[in-house]
Amino acid sequence: MAILSKEEAKKIIDKVLAYSKADEMSVGLSGGRRGNIRYARNSVSTSGESDSLGLSVTSVFGKKSGTATINEFDDASLEKTVRRAEEIARLAPENPEYMPMLGPQKYLDTSTFAQSTANINPEFRAQAAFDSIDPCRKKNLTAAGYMEDTTGFTAIGNSKGLFGYNKSTSVDFSITVRTADGTGSGYANPDVNDVSKLSTRASTEIAMQKAMASVNARALEPGKYTVILEPTASVELLQNMMRSVDARSADEGRSFMSKKGGGTRLGEKLFDERVTIISDPMNLELPQSPFGGGGGGGRFGGGGNDGLPQEKRTWVENGIVKNLAYSRFWAEKKGVQPIPGPGGFIMLGGNQSLAEMIKSTDKGILVTRFWYIRAVDPQTQLYTGLTRDGTFYIENGQIKFPVKNFRFNESPVIMLNNVEALGKPVRAGGNLIPPMKIRDFTFTSLSDAV
Repeated sequence: MAILSKEEAKKIIDKVLAYSKADEMSVGLSGGRRGNIRYARNSVSTSGESDSLGLSVTSVFGKKSGTATINEFDDASLEKTVRRAEEIARLAPENPEYMPMLGPQKYLDTSTFAQSTANINPEFRAQAAFDSIDPCRKKNLTAAGYMEDTTGFTAIGNSKGLFGYNKSTSVDFSITVRTADGTGSGYANPDVNDVSKLSTRASTEIAMQKAMASVNARALEPGKYTVILEPTASVELLQNMMRSVDARSADEGRSFMSKKGGGTRLGEKLFDERVTIISDPMNLELPQSPFGGGGGGGRFGGGGNDGLPQEKRTWVENGIVKNLAYSRFWAEKKGVQPIPGPGGFIMLGGNQSLAEMIKSTDKGILVTRFWYIRAVDPQTQLYTGLTRDGTFYIENGQIKFPVKNFRFNESPVIMLNNVEALGKPVRAGGNLIPPMKIRDFTFTSLSDAV
């Protein structure tokens, strides 16, 4: 397996740095094992496993930089790669926004690695697929699923003395279940660092229930509805919003965080007071890399921050925007400290389960997930997309019947101003997000897709 220890990684990075003739040089070294299994129509179609190990070198002369990569590690090949990066740098135009490399940094010791995930083998994947396919076969349902596990490491170093190392694991599983006639569909999509927290059977049973319950969907008129959004529904909208919590785009008038007339809306109350969003690389349910670009199970941003340390940070507190992400260049221009974007975010919520939230709803619509989401207006965060894989009408605290899918036009900024209730946060898409009850959610048309 292409997993190097911290000591092994540092030895290679130090050797590469010793070849440098540039003003500055940085080295990135990463590797790991990636395994997967895929099935459709209740039958495994593909399965595989691969190892990789690669190194990238960035050489800098003044404000001119060049990068070369390699996956061979003999001395001659390493030195050749350094020379190649230097050659490219000399030919490159100057980058007016180049920032000198960081010196040594102090990084958190995060828990992104789980031995249970590192131990996954082909037999484990086959059993995980069987545990998903078997209950579907017995109910005359059709399963299509995919599980991917990764075990890897990332190491960074530069000529200023910076060095960082992180080892991580992750597992992503998605399952779609259809009824025999194709009119009912259910979905689940858990992700974890520690595979002992994943049950493909339990996730499949949720998708099975939704598939069977969504047969014979009725049409409702489009309009504004109270909705309960499962975390799989709201995650992409919230991710898009959090990617826009960036100081430069706000200062330049390109985001919802831009203030009319110039400046940013930092410190303003933009959301319901129950909305608090943080990032915490030490969170045990959502551990993250201690530095940008280092992996760790989260799939949200985090990269491209020159090795800046990730720390616990509050982005929104009681509806008030507390922090914006600042690149090193923009932070220096504005005279503030740089703040890297989060590797994954945590939206705090309440203690209610999804079932309890449904029980407390007089009239509303339960949405399993959205898909085919596209931007309509980045400056207002307006997006459009479709419901899918289980959309249900709620009345007097009970799910009454399935409804045909809708197209929506909505902004997560407006959505988070129309909060009626927040449930217990769960992991979805590399983040921790609560189910949410939202009033006046805008559905614009119907869709015949299931």
